Amino acid sequence: MTVADAGLAKEDRFAESARKIRPPFRLDPDLCIYSPQENVDALDLPLVAEWLRFVAGEWEPTPVPGTTTRLALLLPCTKYKPYPTSREHRGINGALLAAGWQPAGGGSRDTDVPAELASVLDADEDPAVLDVSPLVRDGVVVDRFVISEPMALVPYEHVMWWRDGQSPATSYDDPGLFESRGTSVSPWRDDCTAVPGSAGRWRWGPAERDAYVDVHDRLVAVLVEALGRLRDHYDGIAAWVAPGLTHRSFLADAELRRRESLPASRRGAAGRRPLVGVGDHLPGVVEVLPTRDQLADARDRLAVRLEKEGRSSGPGSVRSVFARGDGHDTPLGLPEATDHLVAWLDVKAGS
Repeated sequence: MTVADAGLAKEDRFAESARKIRPPFRLDPDLCIYSPQENVDALDLPLVAEWLRFVAGEWEPTPVPGTTTRLALLLPCTKYKPYPTSREHRGINGALLAAGWQPAGGGSRDTDVPAELASVLDADEDPAVLDVSPLVRDGVVVDRFVISEPMALVPYEHVMWWRDGQSPATSYDDPGLFESRGTSVSPWRDDCTAVPGSAGRWRWGPAERDAYVDVHDRLVAVLVEALGRLRDHYDGIAAWVAPGLTHRSFLADAELRRRESLPASRRGAAGRRPLVGVGDHLPGVVEVLPTRDQLADARDRLAVRLEKEGRSSGPGSVRSVFARGDGHDTPLGLPEATDHLVAWLDVKAGS
């Protein structure tokens, strides 16, 4: 099948990608990454390669005077950029603000928030949910990061600006590793082995699965180098990432894969290839949250809240509202879920 027959050409997807970037920031067409093969290629783009060297070997936490404890929180990347403008991050950041964590500020140009971004906020939202500086409370500082493909790790202070310009973390669109969507393919490439199906959906072939493992391994290697170098700065590192998705796989060890039924391998052209995560290389360094038990508790408490609010609280309605995060796009931003994140921070902060 030709690209024209498939109705899918790369340039045709740019307009949709551009809508995911909030003004004044702009999409970089070179960072539109729609398949595993394009992810592999993207890691060697000069801008991305420079970024990966920066986070793996150069970035250091910003000093915050008057603090004695430092924690790291790894958050998921989001459809909309900059990440803090997404409903998911606004839900998470709003929960942290409500728990007493406040932006440290500091006046760095890298942490400037363009005034245009305030237009995404609801009337009752604190503009501080968009602040990207470290969070502080009672002598404890929290550095936020984002787990990303193809950027690996994005310090929150650089989600908008980097080296006197727009950060590449605000310039890209990469749905290329989401096999279940059925559109994470590049049929315009000679190495595409994906098979078209009904309703415009595609099924990955061996080249896509091989490329998935290749990019998975390379991004895990960057995360291992970065977190291994930075671990001594922190009294605890947690990842707040959704079960079943690629971010979880990047961080998992073999036990977490077994417990959560995460894929342990992918079948490529020459047979099965293992998937290895940060936890296999750096045992115990990152605590991966929320757990399945925490999500089950959040779902149960959501059902109680829906009933109190006079909304449908049947099993199907609860599942639907939970999946959408009740307006936060994913369950990670639900207040019933973020209670568990706040509790982890409280324990680590000694509160």
